[in-house]
Amino acid sequence: MTGEGPSGDIVLRTVSLGKRYGQRWAVRGLNLTVRRGEVFGFLGPNGAGKSTTIRMILTLVRPSTGSVELFGSPVLHRRKDVLSRVGGLVERADFYLYLSARRNLKIIADLRGGLPSDAIDEVLETVGLASRAEDKVKAYSHGMKQRLGLAAALLGGPELVVLDEPTTGLDPQGIKEVRDLITQLARERNMTVFLSSHLLAEIEQLATTMAIINNGTLVVQGTVGELLGAGTGIVRLSASPLEGALEVLRNLPYVQEAVRENAQIRMHVARERIAEVNAALVSAGIAVEALVPQRSLEDYFLSITEGTTDIR
Repeated sequence: MTGEGPSGDIVLRTVSLGKRYGQRWAVRGLNLTVRRGEVFGFLGPNGAGKSTTIRMILTLVRPSTGSVELFGSPVLHRRKDVLSRVGGLVERADFYLYLSARRNLKIIADLRGGLPSDAIDEVLETVGLASRAEDKVKAYSHGMKQRLGLAAALLGGPELVVLDEPTTGLDPQGIKEVRDLITQLARERNMTVFLSSHLLAEIEQLATTMAIINNGTLVVQGTVGELLGAGTGIVRLSASPLEGALEVLRNLPYVQEAVRENAQIRMHVARERIAEVNAALVSAGIAVEALVPQRSLEDYFLSITEGTTDIR
């Protein structure tokens, strides 16, 4: 269900990617496509293979099968060139605790071939740590260390940023700060962001496209709007008279769990049958004011990973 576009727009592609440990496949036959400018949400239950996939993308783990392509090139053939255009933060950031934030970033920059000092100033400003640049990292809170990790990932102005659970262990304010930063990177700098997270609300707010994996294999991939609009979901109805509408709905075999909530009715119905619901209500003399589908990513994710939704 990925969108159409020229091949030059593809920033990341995995082709039949797999990783086996002994007799167990952590990832198997994975085909992902990430296009320029997307915030790509990568979802799956714990142990689904998300972190293993990210480690293969960043060449931290060698695949057992298949390949990873970055910017149209096989990553293992042109590792140095393509990874110079990628920034990454895998789970949690590790730094020299007795050195300052600036000194840590300088070491990372030197390992990458060197960057001007104003490049370090820029990323510190971007993540909101400019005023604490000279403080030792041991004095940083967990949230500040995560932001410093993001700063390290942004060094050199990468075209693709890969973030594996960037809000792990953060309080609500820290999560909001990281979320705002990701939004800023995507909108203002046109960076492509590959974001793995177990926080479904975070992906729902940030991602433009997403993929869900389960037991190491791809279940579904597409735009967030398309995927949340498919299948059976919650629909809210505003109509008059409300009790009359409720009676009609309870006699429709394809409508489930129609209940009154204050001045509305909440029901479960397939999106493609909403027009039929509307027609039945109008035929019964009900004045329909609004029929609004509302399907959360949590609903969709659980239906997919529990195998209750028929998606091809």
